[in-house]
Amino acid sequence: MRDCKHGCSSDHGNSNGPQKAVVLLSGGVDSATALAIATADGYDCYALSFDYGQRHIAELQSAGMVSEYHGASRHLVIKFDMRSIGGSALTSDMEVPKDKAPVTGAPEIPATYVPARNTIFLSFALAWAEVLGAWDIFIGANAVDYSGYPDCRPEYLQSFQAMANLATKTAVEGKGSIVIHAPLIHMTKAQIIKTGLELGVDYSLTSSCYDPTHAGACGRCDSCVIRQRGFEQLGVKDPIKYAT
Repeated sequence: MRDCKHGCSSDHGNSNGPQKAVVLLSGGVDSATALAIATADGYDCYALSFDYGQRHIAELQSAGMVSEYHGASRHLVIKFDMRSIGGSALTSDMEVPKDKAPVTGAPEIPATYVPARNTIFLSFALAWAEVLGAWDIFIGANAVDYSGYPDCRPEYLQSFQAMANLATKTAVEGKGSIVIHAPLIHMTKAQIIKTGLELGVDYSLTSSCYDPTHAGACGRCDSCVIRQRGFEQLGVKDPIKYAT
């Protein structure tokens, strides 16, 4: 796993054009910035999003706009049902926690954690990368300003990368190695936003809220609070609309 910020190129050359990369794209601040970094580093980007029964389905519209804005070669949306599994405030009728200040690296994993979500997402990304002939997968995981999800930690991503190179036909045949890029892993939310602004990200296209309404983002869930704090620390106005 490479926790690069820029210059994330892998060791696999491609004489026929830019190297392909699969970029996990939720439509939020982090994934939009990760896509901008991959694009700036010269990758031919294939954006991958998921309709998995999440209550914040509005993020898919944002993902589509972000993908188009950054010129991704394709934006693939895979649909599957995690509401039948449940276990999360994002995939059930469980209430989304609000008005509780998020604690960085808190030992208590919040109700918005979706069981095995990044493992599932990365597995789809791995499958698509193998078909595309891509060796690089970008994910906007962050281990600084986040809600304590275990599948956002560097050690998790390193383990997934090791597994990926044991599990794929192309890697086993010695044609190359899968690299998981997490360029935001050690950055604060303010640093992420600053990086994105420098790369021309239009954050008005993004959606971060776990429980959005027709009036806008709730402004009260963990994701909204962390996002707002990042913009405030930069002294930059958050361009999205909030209900409160």
